[in-house]
This record gives sequence, C-alpha cells and structure tokens, in this order.
Amino acid sequence: MALPNQRWQISPSNPLAAEAIARATGLSPLLAQVLINRGMDTPELAKQFLDPESEYLSDPKREFADLDRSLDLLETAIERSEQIAICGDYDADGMTSTALLIRAFRLLGANAKYAIPSRMQEGYGINKRIVEELHQEGVTLILTVDNGIAAYDAIACAKELGISVIVTDHHDIPPQLPPADAILNPKLLDPDSQFAAIAGVGVAYVLALELADRFGQREKLAQPLLELFTLGTIADLAQLRGVNRRLVKQGLGLLARSQLTGVQALIQVSGIAGEKQTGLKPEAIGFGLGPRINAVGRIGDPVTVIELLTTDDMGVALERAMQCEAINKQRQEKCTDIEQEAIALVEGSNIDLTKERVLVVVKDNWHHGVIGIVASRLVERYGVPVFIGACEEDGNIRFSVRSIPEFNVFESLEFIKDIRGKGGGHPAAGGFTLPQENLEQLRDRLREFAHQCLQPEHLKPLTIVDVEVDLQDISLGLFEQIDALQPCGIGNSEPIFYSRNVRVLSQQRRGKNRACLAMELDRGDGSKIKAIAWRWGEFCPVPSRVDLAYKLRANRWLDTTSVELELVGIRLPEADRDDSERAKDSSSHAKNIAIDKTVSRGEMGTVTPSRGGNCTPHPEPSRIKEISWEPSLVYKLAPSIAHSPQWHNYDSHVMELPQPVLLYGYDRPEQLLDKGGQGDLDRDRPRRTYASIVLWSLPPSITHLQWLIALAKPKSIYVGKQIPVIPTASHLRTQISACVGVSSINLLDLSQQWWVAPCTIVAGFRDLGYSCPNFAPTHPLEVELNNLEQWYRYPIAKLSQLF
Repeated sequence: MALPNQRWQISPSNPLAAEAIARATGLSPLLAQVLINRGMDTPELAKQFLDPESEYLSDPKREFADLDRSLDLLETAIERSEQIAICGDYDADGMTSTALLIRAFRLLGANAKYAIPSRMQEGYGINKRIVEELHQEGVTLILTVDNGIAAYDAIACAKELGISVIVTDHHDIPPQLPPADAILNPKLLDPDSQFAAIAGVGVAYVLALELADRFGQREKLAQPLLELFTLGTIADLAQLRGVNRRLVKQGLGLLARSQLTGVQALIQVSGIAGEKQTGLKPEAIGFGLGPRINAVGRIGDPVTVIELLTTDDMGVALERAMQCEAINKQRQEKCTDIEQEAIALVEGSNIDLTKERVLVVVKDNWHHGVIGIVASRLVERYGVPVFIGACEEDGNIRFSVRSIPEFNVFESLEFIKDIRGKGGGHPAAGGFTLPQENLEQLRDRLREFAHQCLQPEHLKPLTIVDVEVDLQDISLGLFEQIDALQPCGIGNSEPIFYSRNVRVLSQQRRGKNRACLAMELDRGDGSKIKAIAWRWGEFCPVPSRVDLAYKLRANRWLDTTSVELELVGIRLPEADRDDSERAKDSSSHAKNIAIDKTVSRGEMGTVTPSRGGNCTPHPEPSRIKEISWEPSLVYKLAPSIAHSPQWHNYDSHVMELPQPVLLYGYDRPEQLLDKGGQGDLDRDRPRRTYASIVLWSLPPSITHLQWLIALAKPKSIYVGKQIPVIPTASHLRTQISACVGVSSINLLDLSQQWWVAPCTIVAGFRDLGYSCPNFAPTHPLEVELNNLEQWYRYPIAKLSQLF
C-alpha cells in the first residue's frame, strides 16, 4: 500500500522545561513543549508570548529612518491639496495596502487616487507607463505600496519628471536602491526589530497611523486600519511574530464585528459568518477571505477589491463580494485543471527528481495568475522546488516559483539573473519572465544551483512535528487551550501532534472527486476518534497500523462540539511489528466484525448502524484461492409492516418533529435538537415505538428499512440528503477477502457494518469465484454497486409506494 512520501522532523522534547512552563502558564505540558519549540523556552518568555501586549512596543519613528521624511512629504502635499497617487499591487497584500491608504487619505482630506499595474500585460510593480500617465494627470507625489524597492528605472523616471516618490515595500533589498525621496522597508531594519516581519500592509499601516497622528485623527482611523492590516497580513502569509502577532491578535477580535461594510459583506458571502460567534481565527482569513481577495488579483480586476474595501454602501459591498466569490470559483477550476495537466506532464516525462533536484514544468495556455497556487501543490506532492511556467504570446515564459526550506528562491533567481527577465521574490517564493529560447539553459542552471544546496534526503515533503500524544489524551479541553497560542500562522504554526502505532478501525474516500481520506481510529480505551486528510484519498486503503501526525479540529454540530484530527503526516510504524503480524492483525479485525457470534441477537441486531467507513484494510483477494471454502450466509427477512408511515423531506434541524424520535443513518449527527431544546430522542437502534424516524441517509438496503419500520412502528419518516460513500469494486473485494474461512456470515450485520447492500456483498463473493448457492441471483458487482448508489438516491414518492 502506498503512503505519502514524507520526511518527519520531530522536535526534541524537554520535559523539565515544559513542566516549569506549564506550572507558570496553566497550559498543558504538551502545549508548553510547543512553546519551547517556538523558542519560548522559559516561563518569562512563554508568558510574554501568550500576552503580547505586555511587551514594550518601540516607536516606529525610531525604527524607520525615513518615516519622518515620509510624513513631512505627505503632510505638505495634503495641506497644499497636491495630487497624491498610490501605486499598489494586485495581490491581497497590495490591494489591502491600497485600500488602507485610500481610507486614511479620504478621512484626512487628501487629494488621492490609485493605480495598479495590469497583471496580464505589465506584471508586478510600478513601471514607466504608470509614472508617465500619472505625471500627465498632475500627480506630484507617488506612494508605492507592497512594491517599488526593485523598480529603479520607473522611480528614476519619476524623479526626472519632478515627482516626489515614497517607497513602502517589504520585499528583499536589491543591490541598488531606487532613487526615491524616502524608503520604508522592514528589510532595512535590524532583523531583531519588532517591525522586521511586517508585510506591505504593515508598512502602510504604520505610515497611515503616524500620519493620522499629525492631523489628530488617530482615534478615528485606528480600528478600520487595524482590520485591513490584519486581513492583509494573514492573506499575505506574513510571519506572525513581533508587531504582527500583537496587532493581528487585536485585529481578529475587530474583524468578527467589523466596522467595514466590505468586510461584513465578504464574511457573509464566504460562509464564515458562523465563526464570528467564537471569534475569527487566522485560518478563517487564510481559507475564507484571503483566497477570494487574492483570486481577483490573479484573474480579475483589482478595482473590484479596492471598491469592496473602501465603500460604505452595503449594496455596493455585497455586489463586489459576490463578484469576488464568482471569480474565486473560476480560480479554483483553473487551478484544478492546471494541476492535473502538470501532474500528467511530470508523470509522463520519467524525470528523475533525485538527479534534477528541482522541477521545471511549462505549458502553453496556462493562466499565469494561478500557476503559483499550482506550484505550491506540486511542492506538496513531490517535495522539491517547483518552477512552473506559462508560455506567453510575446515569446516569454512567465514563471512562478515555490520552494522547500533548504532552497532559497531569491538566491536562485540571482543565480540565473543573466538569462532571465524581470522578477524577484522571497526565500520561499518568487516569479520572473524568461525568453523561451533560454528554457533548456534554465533547466541546466537550476539543476546546478539545486545540487549546491540540496541533498537527496531533502527531496521529500517536510512535516515538522511538535510533540507525541497518546490519543486517549486528546480532549476538548486540550483543543480549547490551543486558543492561547493564537494567532497561529507563518512563524507560529498550529501545534502538530503525533501518535505512534495507531489502529485504523475504518477508512473511506470522501468529498468531491473522492479526494479526501476519512478514518475512524482506536483511541486505545474502547472509544474512537475521527480523522480527515484533505488531499489523500488516493492512499485509501492505508495499513491497519500507522504513525499519524495531525492538527486538532473542532467538529461542531448544533450544540455539540467534538474533537477530530486533521492529518498532515502518515507513515508506517517503527519496525516493532513485521509485515506478517500486521497482516494477521488486519485479517483478525476483519473477521471479528464479520463473524455471526450472536445470530440469536434477534431482530434488533440487524439495524445497529456502524458510523464508520467502508474501506477497512484487509488482505489482498489473492489469498482466497488458497482456501477451499464456501461462505455460509445468514439472512433474515423482515416481518410485515402493519401500518404505512407518512414520508417527508427533512430540510432543517430546527423543524419540530413529533416525538419520540429515532435518529438513524450513515455518518449521522451526534444529536438532533428541536426548537424547544433536547427532544425525546434515541439513536440508531429502535428500543420502542416512535412517532418519527429521521433517516439521515437511507439504510443500506430495503430489507434494513423494512426491519426499521417494523420494529419502530413510526407514524412519520423524515428523509435527509446524506449519501453514503460507495466503495469501489476493488475495495469491496479486499474487504470480502478477509471473510474467507469464517464459518457463518450474518449478511445483515456485515451489510450494516460496511453500509453496503447484502446483494452487493454476495455479488462480490461471486465476483471472486464463490457461488453462494443459497442466495438469490445477483447482477455483476459493478452493476450492483451502481444499483446501490441509485438506492441511496431513491425519491420519497417511490419510497412511500413501497410501503
């Protein structure tokens, strides 16, 4: 069985220091160890980290040498009503920076406008065309945001035309600084400065707040500017340390009750409005708001976002937010298509990445606005630096670059500077243009550079693990304590726990294109815990024993909150168990769920649902042919139904249901609440007669449904829309193979365990060569699986006719 190709870096434990920090802070020793891993290795540092406002904040005017000069230029221009132009950028950082300054200038009475270069025609940053147009429009002061530090020619052009220029940027410093009147860039500060990690929006925030101070308007601007700072900082993946950590922690609380009409609209459209009740976390911005803003810059018009973040009209805001939503969906589709094409190119090229140590993939007609996202996914998949390029009509290739820790993108771009065009970046990412005729030379040069900094052991995706945890120690209390470490993000990643030799009870593929791997795990104390891996469906089934690395996630349903695992790492356990022992354990587990130990359990036993999956790993089907055996199948028909129930669609958890209620179904919620609170409710097994049954999904067969109705005698049945995951034929064959040798198989029990119809299981046995003579004829396995899927979508009108 294939597993993700990963390398794990497990942080060394320091139990004595962790215990001291735990006593001083009240945190779990597990989270105290996480703080140690983040460099907070004393109680004093840990306390300061947990309460960043307790740290002394230095005056930014003492940090940025040109800040006073910048303020003088802006103050003079505002007082003289001179025209100021903000030259922004088309990513989330640049657009939020631009919106932040527009809001500030508007309140301060400045005569200001903005300009953003065309991503498609011009690429990143201020250019001569923009400068010349602004000069013709009467602009006397240009203020760049999130760009300009490398735009020597454009800024020299502005100075020749008599335009003053203030550069605010956060990108790496080039060998020659531009001839601006003032430059504000945290890369020019001491690396230990509290402001060293701020993004472009952070520089704009400092400048705008200090300017507001000069006009006595700081209090009015403080909250809206802090909201935009927080939005841009998280969306740009800036380091959450120093000033960033302090301000983002404050800003997240403000965003949950935002004063900005555009932010309110974006929260509403993005679907994260419900998270406001518990306060927004960086992930809500990073996965909810940020992508919708970034998508516009990648394939849309940045003006959409600028208007969204600067309007006070809710009608306009909702219209722009919906445009962001639509563009983001287009972006997602483009990313998926390009990713699939890129993978096909790589897999078909037979490239040896251990020799190349860098991946260069290029194709016509790719949208260069989204290839950076695809590059990140390819890094995750292949574990090497990725240079992905889109061929342009002008004979150039537009490249986006994403990297691994050991490969510095900025230095690599300097290494190939003589053969490429315009470009730049950070240690982890970048972009540039390249004449198409230089492509093979680029491959050779990058291979040379990669061999200087990468060893073969680096060429696997890196998973950094914080601390080992016993699954029995995972609790809601531990999850809630993680909030004390927030905001988490770049530079302060969420805690990654790991557990060894975990027993997988069930697993299945879920989601769109069955791309997710969902599992139920044995906690070791008789209970289970769920786990999800978002892009690892292709690895199902995994072995029955694995080491897992994971984050903790809250699974909220109505008023119930449980903790589940979000997997980031999976590997085989250390060699304390050989392959034969694992196979034996897997087979034994499968037989335990299949053997009819209690045929006399009676009718109730046939309707006990398993809320697990249907991909439990078992020995390969080839074992079957080694055993002379024919399955002995137990199958019990349901009794007749005295009274036909009324059938209804179940549309909302707040609808009032006649009680008592039986809640039943595949992966059904833990509880159901009516309008009056907790109802008279049973789950799974009918223990009495019921006024109502809620079928979260249909049972695995009509026989199961007949048993359910005959025992529960409901007056009404409410049918939900959950569709169980249908196993593939190969997965079902693998499951069935583990039943070989079992003396008696209760088909209804096994069917309920796997959530597969009895006739489908029998079709699987017959597909493997067993005749099952005592069971009715079945269709071929693939047909039965298709019939099973149709059954789970059976319309209510036809269900009512059946009974």
